[in-house]
This record gives sequence, structure tokens and C-alpha cells, in this order.
Amino acid sequence: MSKTKALKEKVLKAQVASDIASLYVLEQEAHETFDEETLHGFYANILDLALEKLTDTLEAHRVMDMNEVQDFATLRALYEYAVEHYSAGQFNDAAALFEVLSGLSNDKKFSKAMKLHWIAAVEKVPFDDFLEKIADLEATQKMGTFYISEFTKKAQELLDNSQEKGE
Repeated sequence: MSKTKALKEKVLKAQVASDIASLYVLEQEAHETFDEETLHGFYANILDLALEKLTDTLEAHRVMDMNEVQDFATLRALYEYAVEHYSAGQFNDAAALFEVLSGLSNDKKFSKAMKLHWIAAVEKVPFDDFLEKIADLEATQKMGTFYISEFTKKAQELLDNSQEKGE
């Protein structure tokens, strides 16, 4: 069996099981094996599963548990989707996604970070400026989180300004 076919079978098995975490485990192999179009489909499937889990979570009136592997993977997928919108300049869509994410997890640090992302998107801070002036990427990397979790002093100014406006 070819490497590509074997990987596609693993991916299909994970998809059928709605196992986003397993798909992320296969991510590096997918990058090394799949062509651009197949890779795009791979990520589209992760997003579809994450949106399904989001709907189920909201309907169940529960929050996601960052310590539960599927919830963690779902939050990661939704975060990546929100960042994709933000980096593409789709501020309203990104802001809506970050707002949902800020209330979706039981992890206070994640929720606080999503609020900062949300405010930056509402204020239409260009993504590059967000990365350069508000996010502390070096500190985030040390923390090892999948999301931007550490921020500069400029982030506090952004929070203060938004509170003055009543957002």
C-alpha cells in the first residue's frame, strides 16, 4: 500500500470517529505526503468537525474543557479558523469567532487571551500590528500554547480603551 493511501485511510478513520485530535497527530505526515489540494481538504475536514463540535457544545450549554483532548483540539481548530479570518482582514468575522471562543472554554487564560484578540479585531487593528505591537510571540512560544497567550503592555492600553468605549 502506498504511503499516501495508508495516510488517507488513517485520516478517514479519524474523520469517521470525529477525532480531531488524531487528525492533528497526522498533520505533519499530511504536510509531507499530500499535495496542496488534498492538504486543503484535510484542514477543511478538521474545521467541519470542529464546527460540528461547537454546535453540539452550544446546544448542550456546556463549556469546553482544555484538559479533554477533543475539546482542546476543537478549540485549536476554531482558533486557527478565527486567526485565518483576522489575518485576511475579515475583522467582523474574526471578532465574532473570538467572542464565541472567549466564552467557550473553562480555561481562564485562554478566555482572557481570546478577549484581547476579539477587542483587537473589533478595533480593526491590522493583524501584522497585532503580532508586532500587542502579542508577545517570544513569551507565547515559551509557554507552548497553540494560541497567542502572552501580550505586551500595549495590550493593556487596548483593554483600557475598549472599556472606556463600553465594549
